Amino acid sequence: MKKKLSYLFLIAIILSGTMASGITITSCKSQKLKTKDITIYKADSTTINVKAELAITPDERSHGFMERKNIPDGTGMIFVFEKDQILSFWMKNTPHPLSIAFIDSKGKIRNIYDMKPFSLESIQSTVSVRYALEVPQGWFAKNNINIGDTISLDFLD
Repeated sequence: MKKKLSYLFLIAIILSGTMASGITITSCKSQKLKTKDITIYKADSTTINVKAELAITPDERSHGFMERKNIPDGTGMIFVFEKDQILSFWMKNTPHPLSIAFIDSKGKIRNIYDMKPFSLESIQSTVSVRYALEVPQGWFAKNNINIGDTISLDFLD
């Protein structure tokens, strides 16, 4: 009898830990990310700013803009990775059309792509990069931001 109670107690502890971690994961996905103004330096020496949410942790990066129906013009999300690598993004569970810029560790924009809502197509950088900046689709074009332009990395401070 004592042995059965010990097993039941152990199972209860395991289940309560699992439920608690599930709550943590859910609240992490819905939390508001820190935002920073990011300056983009264009080839013509002008600058433009975008107010970007910082996706730094693996949970923040994997959730990104999922379920967001409205992303205002002039805002975005910057994904920060620990090392240079080929990055790959998709639009699973993302209803808002986005454009993405892949940016190297020096801040240089290396690729810009448009992405379709809910698409499972993999959009990949052509070289190893450290950052990805997502904005509402067409924002880069509308602001004449191109491959070769650079972003300030001051947001990392």
